[in-house]
This record gives sequence, structure tokens and C-alpha cells, in this order.
Amino acid sequence: MTGALHAGPARWQRGSRSLPAGSSDSMKTFCSRANPTTGATEREEEDEDYDYHQEIARSSYADMLHDKDRNEKYYSGIRAAVRRVKERGQRAIVLDIGTGTGLLSMMAARAGADLCFAVEVFKPMADVAVKIVDRNGYSGKIKVINKHSTEVTVGPDGDMSCRANILVTELFDTELIGEGALPSYEHAHKYLVQDECEAVPHRATVYAQLVESERMWAWNKLLPIHIGMEDRNDKVILPTKDMDMCAGCPCVYDIQLNQVNRNHFTTLTEVTEIFSVDFSKAVSSSPAQHTLQVQATGSGQAHVVLSWWDMEMDPEGTIRCTMAPYWAHPTPNSIQWRDHWMQCVYFLPQEIPVQEGECLRISAMHDDYSLWYKLQRRSDEREAEVLSERPLCSCQAHLMCNRQRFGELNDQQRNNTYIKALKTILKPDAVCMTIGDGSLLSIFAHLLGAAQVYSLEISAMSRRVMGKILAGNGLTGKVIVSDKSPEQLTPVDLDNNQISVLIGEPFFTTSLLPWHNLYFWYARTYLAKHLGNQFTVLPQSATLFAMAVEFEDLWHIRAPCRECEGFDVNLMDEMVQNSLNFRESQEAEPHPLWEYPCRALSDPCQVLVFDFYREVPVQSICSAGSMQLLRSGTCHGVVLWMDYCLTKDIIVSTGLTRFHSDMGDCEWNPHNKQGVYFLRSEASQENLTNKQSSIAYSVTFHPRNGELAMDFQLCL
Repeated sequence: MTGALHAGPARWQRGSRSLPAGSSDSMKTFCSRANPTTGATEREEEDEDYDYHQEIARSSYADMLHDKDRNEKYYSGIRAAVRRVKERGQRAIVLDIGTGTGLLSMMAARAGADLCFAVEVFKPMADVAVKIVDRNGYSGKIKVINKHSTEVTVGPDGDMSCRANILVTELFDTELIGEGALPSYEHAHKYLVQDECEAVPHRATVYAQLVESERMWAWNKLLPIHIGMEDRNDKVILPTKDMDMCAGCPCVYDIQLNQVNRNHFTTLTEVTEIFSVDFSKAVSSSPAQHTLQVQATGSGQAHVVLSWWDMEMDPEGTIRCTMAPYWAHPTPNSIQWRDHWMQCVYFLPQEIPVQEGECLRISAMHDDYSLWYKLQRRSDEREAEVLSERPLCSCQAHLMCNRQRFGELNDQQRNNTYIKALKTILKPDAVCMTIGDGSLLSIFAHLLGAAQVYSLEISAMSRRVMGKILAGNGLTGKVIVSDKSPEQLTPVDLDNNQISVLIGEPFFTTSLLPWHNLYFWYARTYLAKHLGNQFTVLPQSATLFAMAVEFEDLWHIRAPCRECEGFDVNLMDEMVQNSLNFRESQEAEPHPLWEYPCRALSDPCQVLVFDFYREVPVQSICSAGSMQLLRSGTCHGVVLWMDYCLTKDIIVSTGLTRFHSDMGDCEWNPHNKQGVYFLRSEASQENLTNKQSSIAYSVTFHPRNGELAMDFQLCL
């Protein structure tokens, strides 16, 4: 199985790659993989095409081609640029960097460009671009160059016969510069295009707004966590000083800000233009900073800088494509949904109190690939110098926890649920063991009165971080953190104690899909010989649920485009589908569904149950059946998640948290990604008005390798 966030990496982290001994011409490679479910490191034989099929299958090509606003604005900008060049009496020579399907080059050719050089470094995409260009009748005007733009040569014998006078690119990500736009533009202006060339887009502008948001701040670092005690003498787990002072993770948090409730943040400044890049002139990739004075429009704690950008496709700024969220959008009722460009959340190194009317300095700094922000109060003379270096984590917690994990650890309601469950099972003589990565349940168990608590922190990083938290709260030695894996544990490591209570959230940093956390079950099996006769396990079991859904927008990332702005791109659809068929057409991928609204077409269906009181079985666990579609709509796919039964009466869900059965509206756990199985495109386009329609399913859990095989079919 493979999974990704947006177009991210495979679900298993790749290790060394090598050809089998004596097989230099083999079509196979061996890949080392850390199996997130079983915990084993495996070497598997893969087809040599595996990696590029992964990249194609998880690409954003379909999403971009479905972005009508983007396509129309590019087309208008390209037509205007070609017209301006022609009006000067010149031939229109276009350089298209990152051509993908060749769409922008074909737009230029149709607009009257004399010659287009379409540069694409990814060979499978370059190959299909050649075919798409030929199918649309533009092979005489468009030359596809399969190179990185910095390797392109110009001259009579070069890749380009001459320098271009129109530069067309789509090199941007959510952060604008994260895909290397600045170095690519810098090189192009030096070596590939004429002075004062036309550029589409002509200009990009980055905007920022300072906000207070307790919810977003909880995504950034560990906050004090309260544990209610029976004697009303509440305990508090505090972050260590270095965690509190840490500048945090330098990576941007890209997010669908349009799904963030306006009640979850308070704006402290107006939207501010931070800096612009004029792409028609020489561009520098050197580090730079931009500092602006702004006036606070409200009082509060400054936590976060929200940021986005827009593009002006022409020098006059009349053709504009913006990523602005709904409260700052010029036409909030007609916002184009897109997943390849979203919005950015940048966490300040420290929260800073500001007062309405106060003069502030907001500084944006960037290197050639990333941005970061700093806030200064003008009244604070000690902060005269702006930090020029990119902030880095110094406490190690940000290397262990991603944004969702911090949010989960800081969720007091969730913590209270675990505390309530622990109170029902812990006895004064309890010998507890917790299994996980960075779990606070071991501290909960100790503070709730367990006689002895051992903690198996699976990753070395989590062991170090937990050691610091224990020391910072005066609990060193109260919880014994082991540096051994479950299968290596000996009676001596447990002081010859038998475990009476085995505890997990479960959470492991290697997990991408909901069922990857079943590693807890494997760890429990490895520990069988250390469990007492009457042991208790929390959670008692896990249940895999599935539900058929209609997505509001997410379906675009897997839907075929067929035609884009009048150009036939069916060959791209076929290439993506072939790559999906290579491995992934019957697999789920993780998505944080709180960012991607959907409507349930069926009720939640219990698919598989995993009993943690029993050891992992030898035989596969299978389930087959059907989900009745109770509501009309377009069935795009099936969502899968895990519910954990902590005790007989207490359940924690990683998926559906609220379900409105009348309309099928869903609310999803914001701290977890859910698994999404997209139905094949031809099935997902059916309008389901027949109440007898259903989704047939077959799901099998293979204990040997921890894989979950699944198949869902629409039955009309």
C-alpha cells in the first residue's frame, strides 16, 4: 500500500536500492522498507519503474488541469504576452519551464507564438507531453526538452536555437518559492531569455496577516496539560523550558484555510503586502528579508502569521489569480478550489502580546526555497536586529511531533477521555507498560497512582524527548523508559515484574494510514510472555470502519480531465491511470478530511475488529459485504478509519466524530488522517438516485506483513 499527504512520499520509507548480485541487466531492484505495521525492516523486490509510477500516481497534474481559474488566467496572460511581442514586430519565441503536459506551450502556440521550447525534467511526463503536443497538432511549433532548465543550452547546436522573449512558467507551490522558482528564474534570465522579456506570470505578491489562535498555537508546541485528581489536587504536566523557548519547526504548515472556522482565530492586523517578485526582470535567489511596519487592529496574543500569494499575469495587473482565503478574497462566493496551491501557516518563535493601535514590525525572510517570519514590537529597542537565519528546532520535540500530533497531545478533551478510562482500570498495585511514540499516557498512569510504570518509546527520538519531559516535571525514575524493542525485552528489564496493565493510544511516528498503528497489536504479541494472568489492555480492541462518501472537491485530484481549455489531454489521464493500475488502484491514501468536506452516502460500516486481548493470529482476517447507499449523490470513494475501544463504555475515534444522518454531513477528527479509497473514475461519475445502489467490499488483513488488502465496487 502507498499513501501520501497531497502528493507526498510512499507510505514506506525507502532505504538502499541495489540490483541483485549477478543481474546487472535485471528489471528489478531491491528496496529496504521499514514496515510501519509490523515494525520489521524488509527487503522487497520491485520493478525498476516503481518510483516513477509512484510519482505519477501521486502527482497533482489532474488537480492543476481541473483548476479552471488557473488555466483561464494563464491563457489570458499568454495571449496578451504574445500580442505585445507581435505588436513590436518581433517573432514570439516562448520558453515554458516545467511544461508538464505541454498545456501552456499549446496555449502559446494557439495564441500565435512562432516557436515554443517546452522544458520538462521528469522523463515520463516529457514523453507524454510530446504525444499530447502531437495529438493536438502543434508538434511543428513546440519542441519538448527533457532536461532541467539549468542544463538547457542555447545556440545553433543547442537545445534552444535562440533565446526566448516570452518566459512562461508554473514552478510554484503553496509557499510560492518552495519548488525552486527563484533559482530557476535566476538562471533563465542569465542564460535562456532576452533582456526585458515578457513573463507569464508577470509578478507574484506575498501577503501576510497576524492572528491570535489558541487552536493553531496548539499545533506548534507542547502546552501545559491538566490531570484532574479525585482529591481535587489537580496535576499539571509542563513542557520543559527548552521546549517552551524553542523556535519550532522551520517548515511551513500548508493548509486549506478556507476550512478554518472564523471563530477559531482573531485577526490582529490587516492583510499586508509583504514583498513582490517581478518575473520579467532579473531575479535573485539570494537570501533576503522584507520588514514592514503595521499597526495592530486588535489586542491579543500574536501566535501565527497566515500567508498566501497572488499572481498578476500581465504588467497592468488586470489578469489576477489569487490564493486569498475567504475573508480576504475579492470574490468570496466564487473561490476556486485547488489543492496544489493552498495557504500557509507560519508559527512565530514565541507568542507576543500586542495592543490595539501598537506599531509592529513584521519581517519576512527567505532563502532560495523557504520563508519564515518574525514579529517585533517597535517599542522594544532590544529587538532592533532582525534574525536572518532560518529558525530550527532546538528541543527535539518538533523532530518527533508533526503539527497534527502536537494538536492531539494538547487536546484536553481527548486527554480527559484517556484519563477517565485509566481511572477505571488502574489499581494501586498496577504494573503498567505503555507502548508508543511520545505518549503521555505513562505519566498519566503514574500520576493516577500506578505502582510501577514502564514506557516503551519505540523511536530513539521519542525516548530522548520523553526523558526530558520526565526530568522537567520531577518524574525521572518514576517512569522507566526502555531503550529496547518489545521483542528484546527481558524479565530483568521489568525487575522480574509481570505486566498487569498494557496501555497504548496507539500512536507511532512511522504510521501514515489509520491501520498502521496496529503495530501496538504486534508489540502486545511480542510481550505476551511478560503479561500477567489477569492482565488488562487499553485499548481493548480496534474497529476498522468504512463509509461511502461524496466529496465536495477532493475528487478532482483523481478525476480524469480529458479536455482542458479546448486541448485534448486524454494521454495524461491514461498515463496517470496506468500508474495507478501498476500498484495503487486498490489502495487507500491518507488525507486530513477536516480540510476536505464530504457527505456520507452510506452509514458507517464496521468492517474488521482487532482484539488486543488476543495475540496477532497466523491466519488472515477477512470481511466481505456491502454498504447500502442511502442518499443520492455522486459516490467518489470510501473513507476508512479506526475506532479504539478503551474500555467497555469509552471509545476514541480517529475518524468520524459527528454524523448528521439526515443529510449525511460529517465532522472528522482534526488530529488524524483518514484513509481514502477512490473509486475508479468511470464508476464515480454515476448519479446515484437509485436507492438500491450499494458498495460491495472485500477487505483482508494479512498478519504476516501487516498489509490491508481492499476492494470496493459500486453496484448499481
